[in-house]
Amino acid sequence: MRVAGIDCGTNSIRLLIADAELSNGNVRLEERLRTMRVVRLGQGVDATGAFSDEALERTFAAVRDYKQLVDEHEVEQLRFVATSAARDVSNREQFIEGITQILGIAPEVISGEVEANLSFTGATSVLPESSGTSLVIDLGGGSTEFVIGTSAGVQAAKSLDVGCVRVTERFGEAQLRSAECVQMVDQKLAELQGVLDLGSVQQVLVVAGTFTTLTACALGLDRYDSQRIHGARISFEQMRGATGWMLDSTREQRADLGYMHPGRVDVISAGALIVERILALLEDANPQGPRELIASEHDILDGIASSAALLTRD
Repeated sequence: MRVAGIDCGTNSIRLLIADAELSNGNVRLEERLRTMRVVRLGQGVDATGAFSDEALERTFAAVRDYKQLVDEHEVEQLRFVATSAARDVSNREQFIEGITQILGIAPEVISGEVEANLSFTGATSVLPESSGTSLVIDLGGGSTEFVIGTSAGVQAAKSLDVGCVRVTERFGEAQLRSAECVQMVDQKLAELQGVLDLGSVQQVLVVAGTFTTLTACALGLDRYDSQRIHGARISFEQMRGATGWMLDSTREQRADLGYMHPGRVDVISAGALIVERILALLEDANPQGPRELIASEHDILDGIASSAALLTRD
């Protein structure tokens, strides 16, 4: 069957259209179309607690375009998932009503834990079943999801209210390395203690735009190349080289990078700071653990599309 998933985050909104094959309760996706628009839905939400009219209209415009693509590809089952930015805003109903009018289905505003599970499903779809215990990290605009599991399923998950848009709006680029900013990020990461057994982790998979962009930097790419990024193994040392460059660079330098999406230029430095603190946490929590990150182009979007196929079966 032909399915589609839409992932509406704090910074971007993405669409995946794929043909889904069901076998023994598992889903295999054959991608037909994958696209992304930066709409910055969560712009100002950290300060105001509400979506702005401008951010809503940018998002609705993108969804109108996606509706056309869904119709053109004769999609049988569509699932629309909204994550961090939509959870606590005061005008969430305005968002839900707008999306429903365009698509004919209501968007699902999911919890951080559900988001983490979908991310794990998408990211680990590329691993062999015998790959051991994996940690998947999905760094978004408003939140970051951490989930541990094996081929048998998810063992534990935690969503933290720390993301590249949220940190950028709270501190600005000039204060990202300030003691106050680092302390805030570290305090959020400390919430993982007692929830996730980081000492059991045998491999770390990283997904979403911040990590894939930093992977492109670590690989020295001159343009965004999904085939080279997907499955790339980046040492902590290489990743720190990439995060350091992003934090030291000017906006103009970042904008000139061939692999940098224009909508990510202003928030990638905050993402780099969060990644640096995550690396330090992993080293402290698991001294004998892995010292490389596996980048995956398969993430929550793939999990959403797969779940659409399962919803059809149910």
